[in-house]
Amino acid sequence: MTTIDHTTQLNKKVIFALFLTHFSGDFFQSFIKPLLPVLADKFSLNLTQVGVIAAVSTLMAFLIQPVFGYMSDRHPTRIIVLGGPLISAVCIPLVGVAPNYGITLALIALGSIGSSMYHPSAAGLVPAYAGRHAGLGISLFGLGGTMGFTIGPMVLAGYVTFFGLNRLPHTTLFGLVTFIILFVLIPVPAASELKQHKFWDTIRDSIGQAWKPILLIWALAVARAFIEQAALTFMPVLYANDGHSLLSVGSIVSLFTVGGSVSALVCGHLVDRIGFKRVYFFSFALITPFLLLLVRNTGWPVYPLSFVCGFLTLATLFPALALAQQLAPRGRALVSSIIMGLTLGIGGILMPLAGKLADIFGIRPVLNWVAFIPLAALFLIRYLPEPQKK
Repeated sequence: MTTIDHTTQLNKKVIFALFLTHFSGDFFQSFIKPLLPVLADKFSLNLTQVGVIAAVSTLMAFLIQPVFGYMSDRHPTRIIVLGGPLISAVCIPLVGVAPNYGITLALIALGSIGSSMYHPSAAGLVPAYAGRHAGLGISLFGLGGTMGFTIGPMVLAGYVTFFGLNRLPHTTLFGLVTFIILFVLIPVPAASELKQHKFWDTIRDSIGQAWKPILLIWALAVARAFIEQAALTFMPVLYANDGHSLLSVGSIVSLFTVGGSVSALVCGHLVDRIGFKRVYFFSFALITPFLLLLVRNTGWPVYPLSFVCGFLTLATLFPALALAQQLAPRGRALVSSIIMGLTLGIGGILMPLAGKLADIFGIRPVLNWVAFIPLAALFLIRYLPEPQKK
C-alpha cells in the first residue's frame, strides 16, 4: 500500500491515480447525456421526463457531494474514493438492459451516487501530493474528468451503434480493471484535524471568515453549472430532432467536453499569470454570443461552435475550485464538494423546469434565454478576491 509522502515535489504516481479516478468515474457518468435521445425513443418520453433523468443524475452526482466531502475530511479511508468509480462502472452500463423508465432512473441514481462519492475525496487529496504545483495538480485532476466526459460519449455512441444498447453492460469490464489499478496506487488519506467535529462545526472551521468570497464563488459557479447542464441535457435531443445521427450527437457532446478539457489546462495556467478575475470576465462575456451561434446553427458549424462553447463554459470550473481551496485550506474536500458538486447539483435540479419550458416554448428558445445568464452575472465578478501571487 502506498504511504503518505508530503513533499514539495509533485507525486506523479498519486496524481496519476487521482487523474485516473476522475477519468474512470466521469467516463461512465458521461454515458447518461448521449443516451437521453435513445431512452426518450425507447420509453416514449416527453422533454419533462428527459429533464427528470438529467435532474436525478446531477442531483445524486453533485448535490450530495458535501456529505461525502464532510465524511472524507473526518475519516481517513480509501472506501469512498475507491468505491465511487466502481459503483458508477457497474450501475450506469446496466441502463442498457433496464426494462422500464423507473428502473432506468434507479440505476442512474445509484451510478450517480458513486460519482458523488469520489469527487470531493479525490479532489481533497490533490493538494497533499501536488507539492508546490497545486495549480498544476488540480488542473491534471480536472483534466481526467473532462477527458472522461470527452471520450465517454464517443465510446458510448460507437458502442451502441455497432453492438446494440443491450450489450452496454459489457463496458463494466474497463471499470473493474481500473478499480484494481487504483486499489494499488491510491494512498490512505492522512488523519484530519477536523475528525472530531460535527457537521456544522466542520463547515464553520473549514470556511471561517472566508464565507463571503466562498459564497460569491459558489453563486457564479451555480450560474455556470446551469448553463453547462442545460446545454448538455437538451443539445443531444435538439440535434437528434434536427436529423443528426447518434454518432453525430455523441461527437457534438464530446467536442463540448473537449473544449472543457483544453480550458482545464489553459485556464489553470492563466489564473497564475493574469489572475482569476480576468479569466472569469473573459469566459463569462464570450459565452453568450457563441452559445447563441451554436443554438441557431444546424449544419457543420455546430462542431467547432460546440468546442468553443465547451471551452468558455468550463473555463472557470477548476479555477473556482483552486480559488476556494486557497481561501479555505483546512477543509479542502468539503469546500471542493460545495464549489464543484453542490453547484452542479443545483443546476441539475432546475433541468425539469427547463424541460417543462422546452415542452411549452421549444428547445431553441429556452437555450437562447439561457445564453444571456452569463451577462447578468458579470457584475458579480468584480467582487471576486484575487489572492497574492507567491
